[in-house]
Amino acid sequence: MPASNRRSTANRRSFLQMSVIGTLGATAAMRFAHGALNDDFQVKIGLIGCGGRGTGAVLNALGAATKVIYPATGYHTEDVAENAAVARKDIQVTALADLFPDRLESCRANLAKLGINIPRERCFVGFDAYKQLVSLEDVTYVILATPPHFRPAHLMAAIEAGKHVFMEKPVAVDVPGVKLVVQAGELAKQKKLGIAAGTQRRHERSYQETIQRIKEGAIGDIVYAKCYWNGGEIWVVEREPGWSDMEWQLRNWNYFTWLSGDHIVEQHVHNLDVMNWVLGAHPVRAVSGIGGRQVRTDAKYGNIYDHFAVEFEYPNGVTVFSQCRQINGCLNIVGEFVMGTKGHSDCRQTIQAGTERWRYRGPNPNPYEQEHLNLIASIREGQPINEAEAVAYSTMTGILGREAVYSGQAISWDDAMQSTTRLGPDKYEFGPYPVQPVPMPGRYRFS
Repeated sequence: MPASNRRSTANRRSFLQMSVIGTLGATAAMRFAHGALNDDFQVKIGLIGCGGRGTGAVLNALGAATKVIYPATGYHTEDVAENAAVARKDIQVTALADLFPDRLESCRANLAKLGINIPRERCFVGFDAYKQLVSLEDVTYVILATPPHFRPAHLMAAIEAGKHVFMEKPVAVDVPGVKLVVQAGELAKQKKLGIAAGTQRRHERSYQETIQRIKEGAIGDIVYAKCYWNGGEIWVVEREPGWSDMEWQLRNWNYFTWLSGDHIVEQHVHNLDVMNWVLGAHPVRAVSGIGGRQVRTDAKYGNIYDHFAVEFEYPNGVTVFSQCRQINGCLNIVGEFVMGTKGHSDCRQTIQAGTERWRYRGPNPNPYEQEHLNLIASIREGQPINEAEAVAYSTMTGILGREAVYSGQAISWDDAMQSTTRLGPDKYEFGPYPVQPVPMPGRYRFS
């Protein structure tokens, strides 16, 4: 994603210390560095969802492995070729699952180039492929990277099977899905299983340091905040002859609300998550919102909007203005900003309080690898992190904003959480599945 391209990576020899401190605390970091952690946990990855993000998540996990000092060897290297060998040894990719054979085979071929060969009997295809994968006893670490619609069911299946989980964001597209994710998170706590999410800003050192200072009062009491993901169009998959309605929608999933949640949920969730994080709460209501489908009107763009603007009310009367857009040729801005009684901050690296200016200048490891490293380290520490509720509520924040814009109405969090509407088909099968109409404010009703 664009956010990762503009952030520097740290010196690898400082990576471990900084990352573990951010998640486990200084004591755990010292124990880890001195080889006192439990090294019994074997990371054997099962990937569900073999598209670009799924394949990338596996590579991120393998990259994270090379940055750990393992007690048995004390091994730490900066050589790329040696790193790949260490990754194959200490983190194994053992099974793949996807709805489509071609995507699975593409991922399998890319892994084979790294010397990671997945036997065909451990590759599963179809709507129930995830069930076959999580049933494998030797899989200990499941990566979920299918379209968000499927995330709640896949997460619950993995937790019920006793697997630690890394799941991409967002984690649902509707309220029943959000609730199922929260339930899975509670079950994971009972079973002492770890769950990390692809809201990588929470694993980025500059964000952690900046937001910690904000929470300690560096800008006083927060009175107003705003966040943006205004960018261009993302990839689109044109329909091919022979594809059924269902196959095309699944391959072009970003453009259908039942699969992606619309881009206010699928992409803007990153910024909304930072708002919830820095304010320590979720919104109490979406006060107002506007949006629509002004430029991306072709049928290939499914039924989602191309722009949203929402005003959220948080506890203590704090207003958060949210804006997201996917239209080419416009001013781009991606970020989060808070204003307090004593100053303001971009949440990512700077704080301005009167004439005093602070800027984070420390190491900033790759957060896409860091999120895996933090999860693995926490499991080995015996204190597995669990981000299910946080990412579920950030996802719900996006859903709340989407529904306020779709309907043209103010909606409270409590009322929204009563929704029983489940998006998507009753039965998963290839064949006819008409595209739902584009929601029209003033006519659409949230239920």
